[in-house]
Amino acid sequence: MATMLEFTPRSAASHHAQDEPVVATSRHVLDNPAWSALTGPHAAFAEGNDLVKHYPQDISAFGGVASWDDPDVWDAIIDVYGHGAEVFASHAEPELPDGWEYLRRGLGVQLVPTERLETRPHPEAVELGADDVDDMLAIVERNKPGPFLPRTHELGRYVGIRRDGRLVAMAGERLRADGWTEISAVSVDESARRQGLASALTLDIAHAIRARGDEAFLHASGTNTAAVSAYEKLGFVLRRRVPFLRIRTP
Repeated sequence: MATMLEFTPRSAASHHAQDEPVVATSRHVLDNPAWSALTGPHAAFAEGNDLVKHYPQDISAFGGVASWDDPDVWDAIIDVYGHGAEVFASHAEPELPDGWEYLRRGLGVQLVPTERLETRPHPEAVELGADDVDDMLAIVERNKPGPFLPRTHELGRYVGIRRDGRLVAMAGERLRADGWTEISAVSVDESARRQGLASALTLDIAHAIRARGDEAFLHASGTNTAAVSAYEKLGFVLRRRVPFLRIRTP
């Protein structure tokens, strides 16, 4: 299984203009959230070495790199993943050394809350856990909101809505860095759409995140304009555009 690596930007000047944050913030942990999580609140999940860390393969496809400005980082990646391995990279576009190869590029967005975000719990929401994994995997497979694996629910709080025993909506927490927690896996079955459930569960998760003193953030595909628009209506705003890359080690 390939792992998503996040690279710390070399400097603000190295970004393309469209990758600059729309919202000014000193919260640098969001520039490299997986690394920040794996060396912070999620350190217990971390595997790898001093320069490259990732989650266990049945928890998350994400991993992080301390800094691609360090010339030793490339050998450290090979040490973790091996030669000829496909690895996902995000949050920067590093200049690859000889023998490395770009395979694919996509563009996502990172969103952060504004003062307009009014969080609240949802009365239908029930907490999900290990006993609900099969249903969680099934709704993710039907909706494809992003990677979700058998133990992803261990990363934070997940909630869902069941109707006639069927899980028809879900959302939860994924990356958790100091002061920030990512909302992820927002899924609603076709039979339950246009009822505001995605927004309701997003606000429920954000409410619990704020209650413990963090702020919520999230990622979405740059081409999913409907989802981005819905999050903006709730009170989120674009912080930066995020490249998602698939690379091959030599």
